[in-house]
Amino acid sequence: MAAFLAGFSILWAIAHLIMRGVNHLWTLPVAIREYVTLLLAFFLFGWTITIARLFFRPERRVIQVMTTIIDAMQRMAKGDFNINVEAHPRFAGEFYAIVQNLNRMAAELGQVEQMRQEFISNVSHEFQSPLTSIKGFAQALQQDEITTETRRYYLKIIETESDRLSRLSDNLLKLTSLESKHHPFQPKPFRLDRQIRRVVLSCEPQWVDKQIEMDIHLPDASIEADEELLNQVWINLLSNSIKFTPQGGTITISLTLTEEEAEIVFSDTGIGVSPEDLPHLFERFYKADRSRNRTSGGSGLGLSIVHKIVQMHQGRIDVRSEPGAGTSFVVVLPQKQTPADPLS
Repeated sequence: MAAFLAGFSILWAIAHLIMRGVNHLWTLPVAIREYVTLLLAFFLFGWTITIARLFFRPERRVIQVMTTIIDAMQRMAKGDFNINVEAHPRFAGEFYAIVQNLNRMAAELGQVEQMRQEFISNVSHEFQSPLTSIKGFAQALQQDEITTETRRYYLKIIETESDRLSRLSDNLLKLTSLESKHHPFQPKPFRLDRQIRRVVLSCEPQWVDKQIEMDIHLPDASIEADEELLNQVWINLLSNSIKFTPQGGTITISLTLTEEEAEIVFSDTGIGVSPEDLPHLFERFYKADRSRNRTSGGSGLGLSIVHKIVQMHQGRIDVRSEPGAGTSFVVVLPQKQTPADPLS
């Protein structure tokens, strides 16, 4: 208030000086001169306020934008990513780009947080199911009246569920390691056709037990890759095909070489995958309809591991399927590995 009165007094004095000069040129009655002086003082005051706003309003707007940005960052630090800072480019000025990137970062962090929560929920569910089964049958074994045959049956289920837990734990550790940037990757030349044949022979008890016919087309082929990692790819794909191919079905494995790439195809005459499930097959823990699910009976991590290993080899994997008509997994790998960009 004091600043207001002081400013108005100064403008009143200036108005008086102006009117004194005018009075030398044109004599006015005192009452009219005082009235005009008052109007002139208010006019000057209005212009001064307008000019002051032009100079100081941007600073206030900048302070407001910065305060909003700081508040949004504090909320994000506490785990709240439901943020959308609004700022018009005309008023935010050079801070508008910061606001846009802050909103984008909040949205992406929100998606990461949602994925983390879903991952924890899926892991908890996958562990809870076998643990519940083990606990239930362990309690049943404490009953004295059960027969020896029933006891062995319960123990077999406990053993199966324990193996399932062990595989789930191993796959989780393996996938976590693969997704980190510190997993060892050691490409070297080796015979790809021989590796796949060894995998087929190692799974012989499984496909012989289901009387599955193996149709193998593997010409001589050498590539440069991490042999140990690729071995996991072929084991997972073949095991998947055996699991979902009916009794007496056929699994076809073919290898084709081009000038720079090797294409490996695992095809089966199994139950197939519905079109709506195909885009999600490589997602962690994804499980489709149980009545037609190729990943039922597992943790849903095998194909995620396969996808990650193929990516590490700068390759690609595709799946083609039709319900009731079988499924084909197509893996394309470069014959030689190019050095990774250290800046990527």
